[in-house]
Amino acid sequence: MQYQPDIEFRLGANRVERQPSTRDHPLEEQSVAVLDQPIWDGTPQEAIALCLDGKRKTVCFLNAHCANVRARHRSYAQALGRADYVFPDGIGVELAARMTGTRLTANLNGTDLVPAMLQEAGQRGLSVYLLGAKPGVAQAAAEKLEASCPGLTIAGVRDGYGQSKCARSTVDAINTSGADIVLVAMGVPLQELWIDQFRDELDAQLVMGVGALFDFVSGMMPRAPEPVRKMRAEWVYRLCMEPRRMAGRYLVGNATFMTRAMVHSLKGMQAGAVEKRMLDIVLALVALCLLAPLFLVILLAIRLDSRGQAVFSQMRVGEFGAEFKLFKFRTMYVDAEARRAALLKTSDRSGVCFKSKHDPRVTRAGRFLRKWSFDELPQIINVLKGDMSLVGPRPALPSEVQAYPPRAMQRLMTKPGITGVWQVSGRADISFDKMVDLDIAYVKARTIWLDLMVMALTFRAVLLRQGAY
Repeated sequence: MQYQPDIEFRLGANRVERQPSTRDHPLEEQSVAVLDQPIWDGTPQEAIALCLDGKRKTVCFLNAHCANVRARHRSYAQALGRADYVFPDGIGVELAARMTGTRLTANLNGTDLVPAMLQEAGQRGLSVYLLGAKPGVAQAAAEKLEASCPGLTIAGVRDGYGQSKCARSTVDAINTSGADIVLVAMGVPLQELWIDQFRDELDAQLVMGVGALFDFVSGMMPRAPEPVRKMRAEWVYRLCMEPRRMAGRYLVGNATFMTRAMVHSLKGMQAGAVEKRMLDIVLALVALCLLAPLFLVILLAIRLDSRGQAVFSQMRVGEFGAEFKLFKFRTMYVDAEARRAALLKTSDRSGVCFKSKHDPRVTRAGRFLRKWSFDELPQIINVLKGDMSLVGPRPALPSEVQAYPPRAMQRLMTKPGITGVWQVSGRADISFDKMVDLDIAYVKARTIWLDLMVMALTFRAVLLRQGAY
């Protein structure tokens, strides 16, 4: 069962109360802040509906490179601030949002979103004007769009060089064409500055800055293979294709962006939270470096023991009910989830959480990994991503949270941890109610010193292997 949080959490003195989700708000109000820049947050379908609702609007995109330009280019920052909507583009913006506890609904990159939007625009009989890119590219893109978007009218085309030197004639040409949509592909920050300067004079309902979209649509610039895009690593592909031109943007630029995002997130934390986050990052990086050889041995052992990927991901519920993808070394056979329902009655543990000492789904390698808690090691990545902390309550399954009594919701008032008070007090031998008591006590009393104490006790718990199965 896929957990779909329909609540947001409001912290009280000793409780977490359910509140109506902001997803019930109108599309126009779905906004969050990333690096102090308002970002519209929603699904691709919602974004398309917003763009084509017939209201006059300007839409821009923000990725890591855009954010770097925004930090040093005041006019560009002001232009973004005056845009009606700014859509999140790329994993960098997503990570920056996560650092401040915000989870974006989707990656709304223009290369995927705009063609889908134009498909819908064609069905509605709308027209589009293409402005920008090198000579010939916009025309080639227009021909591809006409072929792939039935019903879409190409109102006109101008490149971003000689044909657009006279801004007045360009604006007049767009208005004369009667275009409903204007796509401007001049690159950042020129396209946003152009839109900001001439938007009031343009009659079109929708004006968007679309970067290198025409290059991709026309086929002049190949996109990364689908598996690379699914891994959110298209920037790596572009870097490999154009190392000289893209090295500064992606190698230096990405590092600069992530540093800026981290500093920004730390500024927004309370002193204790900053210290905890810094401790998590430093110790997680050290552990990742030291344990790298062990990771390779475990990966090989799992693959030799049973079929399937050595690392698997599973949806868990974290701080304030936010859903995240948790990583673990696989300790069960690949059909484990399908067999879970049939084994619930064999649980050796009372309460919500299922646990069986003789679970037939566990592999031979898996029993060894569980005995020494090695299966949890990939969660170091979750710590670095900000989904988890080194110390905190056990990350719960969505189905478990749905069965929580109201009191247990207090476990969600802090980030889940790789280790915690429950883990060093007996793990699976502890009842669910006792686990909740321990976790609530930790939430109320958590300090850096308590975290350090729990980490020290973790080594003892691993060696004794109590409750590890």
